[in-house]
Amino acid sequence: MAEFVVKIADERGHIQQHIEQGISEAEVRDRYSQQGYLVYWVKQQGVLTGGVTLRRRRRLKQATFLVFNQQFLTLVRAGLPILNALELLIKRQKDAQLKQILENVRDRVRGGELLSDAFAAQGIIPKIYTTTLLAGEKSGAIDEVLTRYIGFQRLAMTFRKKLFVSLIYPTLLVSVVLIMVTFLFTYVVPKFADLFNSLDAKLPAITVFMLAVGQNAQKYAPFVLIGLVVAGFVLWRWKDTDRGADQIDRAILSLPLLGEIRLKHQVASFSRMLSTLLQGGLPLVPAMETAGSSMSSRRILKGVMRAGYRVREGQSLAGALEEQEIFPELAVEMIEVGESTGALPAMLNSVAEFYEEDVQTALGASMALIEPLILIIMAIFVGGVLISLYLPIFTLGVH
Repeated sequence: MAEFVVKIADERGHIQQHIEQGISEAEVRDRYSQQGYLVYWVKQQGVLTGGVTLRRRRRLKQATFLVFNQQFLTLVRAGLPILNALELLIKRQKDAQLKQILENVRDRVRGGELLSDAFAAQGIIPKIYTTTLLAGEKSGAIDEVLTRYIGFQRLAMTFRKKLFVSLIYPTLLVSVVLIMVTFLFTYVVPKFADLFNSLDAKLPAITVFMLAVGQNAQKYAPFVLIGLVVAGFVLWRWKDTDRGADQIDRAILSLPLLGEIRLKHQVASFSRMLSTLLQGGLPLVPAMETAGSSMSSRRILKGVMRAGYRVREGQSLAGALEEQEIFPELAVEMIEVGESTGALPAMLNSVAEFYEEDVQTALGASMALIEPLILIIMAIFVGGVLISLYLPIFTLGVH
């Protein structure tokens, strides 16, 4: 028997990592799934692909993976066997990382593994993809589930691009402000300090204060920079811990305006993903676990996990989500209507569309408020600094 590294989450959303002995990755995954755990991934210890030592790999490019699936779907629909389709796409694949993954998948499928298990064994393929493939294999309609997955990914990528474009200008604005403030305090203010010292003139209190700030900023700037780098590194490592992820997620969601936008974005993503999995033929509880595991918000992840256990016990999805107090009331009501009418996937799509539009509207309104606010603060701040520096010159000119 081989040793496998298993990453799982329990019903409370606590993430654990164990070393487990087993016959195969699929056998270990099934064992933990039957015990009620959410399995993130299972990897053979010390092995990645073909005897290569296990190491941290960069994230798979989503756009490249989407193009591969579009081509793969076209070949499957044309009647090509899966192995032949993979062979053809491997030869044409220019992305080295994806090519290595596809080669390993081809070898595993040739050895008798299911396509979904072969992709799951790679460790960096999204779980929604492998679960979708599994549903297609069980129903004998891989082309249909791939079509839904591609449609889901297109919508998700379009939505993310819109969010990214909305955040470009405020990010550039804040960056320019920070650079300008740093330049003022570490270069301009100390130069004025040298000038006033040579004049030996009596300076206003505001000028004395500003010169002291500038001189200290220039003196301690390297130490502050090192401190910020160390603090950023510690925070980055802390966010990977269970407690750190909880605290950071709670802090983000508690922000007055941005917290609500993040929550709605997570609700939209979860609804869209759950709808795609249900349309692919996956049962509700496994679909909830897969969609929940893809959420970046720990509050959503834990709430969905607890709701999944309640649904397994016989409670309705809307009732279970309402009990966790994570979804907005409107979303719960829409899901309840979808359950009662037997059109849950369609209603989940409606929930996703509603909150995606709501997020874009709220983000646009927020940016329209934040951008002039940043400009006003920058004007007041820079104006105050300049006035404090030029005030003694005006005084000397009068005398």
